[in-house]
Amino acid sequence: MSEFTVRPAWPAEYPAVGALTAAAYVADGLIGQDDDYARELADAARRAEHAELLVAADANGLLGSVTIVQPGSRYSEIAREGELEFRMLATAPAARGRGVGEALVRAVLDRARTTGAEAVVLCSLDAMRTAHRLYTRLGFTRIPQRDWEPRPGLWLRAFRLVC
Repeated sequence: MSEFTVRPAWPAEYPAVGALTAAAYVADGLIGQDDDYARELADAARRAEHAELLVAADANGLLGSVTIVQPGSRYSEIAREGELEFRMLATAPAARGRGVGEALVRAVLDRARTTGAEAVVLCSLDAMRTAHRLYTRLGFTRIPQRDWEPRPGLWLRAFRLVC
């Protein structure tokens, strides 16, 4: 197992970040390859115009990515004033089991602390049970009052961690 670092994504990496993110969601059966959301996930350059993108990378390339958003910004879903939100957490299937997802979430928490945010929030599909276990282990709690349905039958479950 090689070491990896978490850092801001470089503009030249945006196409690879988008491809990795979409591929991870497709590989998990969360979306189809031709789903509108797959196209949104693949457009990391657009996300980077409105959000902060972090990547986990090793000497061989990108292992994972996460998008950090401010409340009221284009990609924010549930963040309120004083909260930082993260979305689109993805680990390349070949990199699973190496702690990439946890390292990315911890980097988000560090970012929240340095910006003075009081909490970090996120939404997650019911099917993302592995991610839910990670969030719970890191101290996130469910906030069902902020669950929401972006389209009929597709519920997103909200989580929050006070910094």
